Amino acid sequence: MPMLNPDTNRITRRAALGAIGAGMLAGCSLNPKLTTARRTRPIPSDPDRFRVSLAEWSLHKLLYANEIDNLDFPREAAAMGFGAVEYVNAFFKDHATDDAYLKRLDSRCTDAGVESLLIMVDGEGRLAAPTPDERAQAVTNHARWLYAAAALGCHSIRVNAEGEGEWDERQKHAADGLRALCERAERYDINVIVENHGGPTSNGEWLAAMIKRTDHPLAGTLPDFGNFCYDWSKSDDPEQWYDRYRGVEDLMPHARAVSAKSYDFDDTGNETTIDFARMLRIVADSGYRGWIGVEYEGNRLPPREGSRLTKALLEREIAALA
Repeated sequence: MPMLNPDTNRITRRAALGAIGAGMLAGCSLNPKLTTARRTRPIPSDPDRFRVSLAEWSLHKLLYANEIDNLDFPREAAAMGFGAVEYVNAFFKDHATDDAYLKRLDSRCTDAGVESLLIMVDGEGRLAAPTPDERAQAVTNHARWLYAAAALGCHSIRVNAEGEGEWDERQKHAADGLRALCERAERYDINVIVENHGGPTSNGEWLAAMIKRTDHPLAGTLPDFGNFCYDWSKSDDPEQWYDRYRGVEDLMPHARAVSAKSYDFDDTGNETTIDFARMLRIVADSGYRGWIGVEYEGNRLPPREGSRLTKALLEREIAALA
């Protein structure tokens, strides 16, 4: 997996957080001349290991029910034995440039002993929209999450490539919107990664080609084990599915993170829909090492139990690879 070296001319995350406390970084998502935070180290953080993180969507039922909130997420992850977290912007959508909030959230991570890895960004416009004006507005909307990611020490934001029209034309538009956002991301040294997330993005070959067409070193993918259905309203139709194992194999050469989606488990602790052993072999054979995110999305088990079972399965298969 190609990685970027940290830009040592940019200030450290510790210094950036200090600047946030003083209000010095306000508005830097809009002003390329202002200095900004960088990743504290390249990814993966340990080139010889797999490590298991927790995606916030795993606990979405608890969050939507107001049983916990976003500030509780680091503590919840640590209590389940996770060493890193992956946020969903919907759970702090009004705080992307709220310096006090971001500093508080980062302190919660420090107290819990967990790292912040990425922010999954939804609802900020269509980066593959057919008109340049709509794409430009989507880029502007997404840029504030680059600011939040930098403040929290994340290495990436995850975006979608929503659009319309024929797939070839949409790929052209997606590459245009993604590259424009990557150019905004240069000042933060933050990756902009696209997940297979419905429509043509659930076709691994299409998404890999779109990343190549974007032709920017900060553009990458977030392969998700489960999201290879073009239209979930027609998920019973086999024609709506791209082979999930081929899809992950297509996307791994561009991966900056990996999402281990899970739905349910049998009595032996294996996922009932996805062959995790096969998936982990594909991930390992690609040369990727680093964090793999647990994303439990099942209905039968409570969120915490499903997350723990996914973590246990991943750790078992990672040990088997060794």
